[in-house]
Amino acid sequence: MSVLRRNELVMDDAFRAALTARCGPGDPFEQAMALDGEIVRNVDGRRTFRFELGGQRYFAKVHNGMPWRRILRKLSQFRIPVLGAEPEWRAIHRLQELGIPTTPPVAFGIRRGLNPARERSFVITRDLGRTRTLEQECLSWPEQPPAFAFRLQLIREVARIARTLHGSGMNHRDFYLCHFRLDLNTNEDATRSGRIPPCLYLMDLHRVQCHTRLPERARIKDLGGLYFSALDIGLGHRDLLRFIREYRHSSIRVTLNSDSTLWQRVTQRARWQYQREHGRVPEGLPR
Repeated sequence: MSVLRRNELVMDDAFRAALTARCGPGDPFEQAMALDGEIVRNVDGRRTFRFELGGQRYFAKVHNGMPWRRILRKLSQFRIPVLGAEPEWRAIHRLQELGIPTTPPVAFGIRRGLNPARERSFVITRDLGRTRTLEQECLSWPEQPPAFAFRLQLIREVARIARTLHGSGMNHRDFYLCHFRLDLNTNEDATRSGRIPPCLYLMDLHRVQCHTRLPERARIKDLGGLYFSALDIGLGHRDLLRFIREYRHSSIRVTLNSDSTLWQRVTQRARWQYQREHGRVPEGLPR
């Protein structure tokens, strides 16, 4: 999309027609802001929910501003507050340009004033149908290992997405297995057996940042978070080497020789996060 103005409204024709059919004449921005459905999350002035309109299922994030006390608290914690839907809208389109599957965008609107804490906005995407997070998918792996071909394809695809994202100067900031969704709409048995490549969608893009060149600390935070989320799914040393080789798109010997400090810091980040969440060092991870 082009550079967004102070007030902006973008809707595909089918969604606009369905919204008008339900709500009648009026301001489509306000009509979209008033939509409701099955609440998934409601925090910091952001309401996330599923809903149906015109026989289609959608997913919406509606931002109604954030109180200054919350903004200041996040800043005092060295956290960048997300004040509206614009970062996610931009990230969705950027990922589409890069060939990273994500939720199909349907509508976006924003109303700004002089007070950034009162910015109102929304982003609406089409529901993906039958999907499952990688966190859910991999939960049983230690007791019920998947087919080797399926495991290998998933590792390679996650690494490809990470490489493409970071290579474009973007970092996710919540780069965990729970924010990848496996498409189960096609032949699920063929996918799990490794006969057809899995399709993974990268989700929850509202905190994505874009840089001219990705800072190393942002790369380490993303990769450390991903490693942290995968520590209990039964990955072996060879699985980690496969990820590293695919992420760097180079031989493992060259990668480990040139990037040893990076992977040490990624491991340290994963260990620190695991200790913070679980109160112990994960088994098999160096102290």
